[in-house]
Amino acid sequence: MLKILFVCSRNQWRSPTAEQVWKNHSGLQVRSAGTSPKAKRTLSMADIRWADVILVMEKKHKNRILAQYKQWADHTPIHILDIPDDYQYMDPDLVEHLQDVVPGYVEEGLRANSSDAQFT
Repeated sequence: MLKILFVCSRNQWRSPTAEQVWKNHSGLQVRSAGTSPKAKRTLSMADIRWADVILVMEKKHKNRILAQYKQWADHTPIHILDIPDDYQYMDPDLVEHLQDVVPGYVEEGLRANSSDAQFT
């Protein structure tokens, strides 16, 4: 089971949309959180430690994670999706974009998890 954490700023539009789009896919567990203290669900150390892969919407989110959680984030791949804050929750264009870009990271994460399992 691959655990993916989606991160944006306020956990209002982009990361909850990603969580909704991917939550029922076989072999995945997903969560979303925001880097802002005003986020609907604020990112925590437990989220970082839980995730196998972190997918952030913008570079600033990766920078915030590394600044605040470097010790734990160093062991988790963080990928930037380059999705600007131009969308509302479940915007069809956002959903389509997520469906286009996320599968590559899912495949990569599943391969990494599979090879890790072979050595444990």
